[in-house]
Amino acid sequence: MQFIIKVLISAIIIALVSELGKRYAFFASILASLPLVSILALIWLYKETNNIQKVTNLSHGIFWAVIPSLLLFIALPLFLKAGFAFYKAMFLSCLITSAGYWIFISVLNKFGVRI
Repeated sequence: MQFIIKVLISAIIIALVSELGKRYAFFASILASLPLVSILALIWLYKETNNIQKVTNLSHGIFWAVIPSLLLFIALPLFLKAGFAFYKAMFLSCLITSAGYWIFISVLNKFGVRI
């Protein structure tokens, strides 16, 4: 039952951003930019484990993972403005972001930072 509740809350937030984006892109952008998935994941993890160390580790990992994820929001509009079809632009942006994660994690590992 708890899993269903998590899925429903997450789906409602995603649907809300999508619907809001049809009329008010700015407000939808603000809502989408909030770390709602991270906040919900941290809440669910704490609620299910009561383990502060697990929450701390996840929060630390999220912090480092945000940096390369920004590549998606740089690449996607560039591809779209260049005339790429939406799904091709999204696919290429995801590829670039994936490569960014791999490079970023490799660099962090060289400095002893583990995610």
